[in-house]
Amino acid sequence: MAGAPETNAADAAPAKKRTAPKKLIISCAVTGAVHTPTMSPHLPFTPNDIATQAVDAAKAGAAILHLHARDPEDGRPSPKLAHYEGFVPRIRQQCDAVINITTGGSTAMTMEQRLEGPLGLAPEICSLNMGSMNFVYSDLGSRYQDWRFPWEKPYVEATKNVIFRNTFGDIETILREMGETRGARFEYECYDVGHLYTLAHFLDRKLATPPLFVQMVFGILGGIGADPDNLAHMKTIADRLFGDAFEWSVLAAGRHQINFATMAAAMGGHVRVGMEDSLYAGPGRMAQSNAEQVAKIRRIVEELGRPVATPDEAREMLGVRQTAAAA
Repeated sequence: MAGAPETNAADAAPAKKRTAPKKLIISCAVTGAVHTPTMSPHLPFTPNDIATQAVDAAKAGAAILHLHARDPEDGRPSPKLAHYEGFVPRIRQQCDAVINITTGGSTAMTMEQRLEGPLGLAPEICSLNMGSMNFVYSDLGSRYQDWRFPWEKPYVEATKNVIFRNTFGDIETILREMGETRGARFEYECYDVGHLYTLAHFLDRKLATPPLFVQMVFGILGGIGADPDNLAHMKTIADRLFGDAFEWSVLAAGRHQINFATMAAAMGGHVRVGMEDSLYAGPGRMAQSNAEQVAKIRRIVEELGRPVATPDEAREMLGVRQTAAAA
């Protein structure tokens, strides 16, 4: 008909509804057991510093706080419940972040020592390493001449002769004691492809239950290297093994931290930063705090179009129920 506007199929088709970008969980590993006080004046090890930096990281956008304890006298990694009690209650009181307490402790601790804090504090999440491995950072011993405390150099140099023990029996014990008995969920730390298959084994046995929170770890000497191809491969294998029964996150050691977190965010995953994994906030620039790293990765992921999850949104995604201690 004369005068009728021209149309085409695209004009006539109804507009597709856009799917909102998936919320991204930022985890912050506040102090860990690798770095020592000599390596950075900003590494927290007193109860006050750990609590302050953890709360500030939560305010900056971290939904999950991954926590280790330190001896407040000299900063050495500690498994003692009393040392955890110096900062965990304060963190719970001052923010609503998900509390994630390590069961890895350090390579120098026994399994009984590693469980002292988690058993006593009933966290919402525990980390769980998915295999025994070399976990080596002995080369750090040659980088410093003047050590702040006598324990530091022997501690880091000893890692070349230590196997980080995480046997199938150890894994099963943690799953039963912290999961079945106390209701904790887990951050499954996978340092290599074989660890994904180990997790699949425990999923088949129904000791690990969906939704799994798979933390892919890159750049630890003894584990899978920080190569982008490795990230893609780990994600491919995880998809094959777990289907839609998992959420995945990435952490990378040292200078690889922000680059790998950015790749994970672009690929639809979650991210972990913090001074356990890297002491830096940029090339040659030490992080002044954990919150600085959190704020940096938050800016990046939001520029990528990924909104950051709140603690309660993280709980919902990961199937976390707030424990009585955390409420």
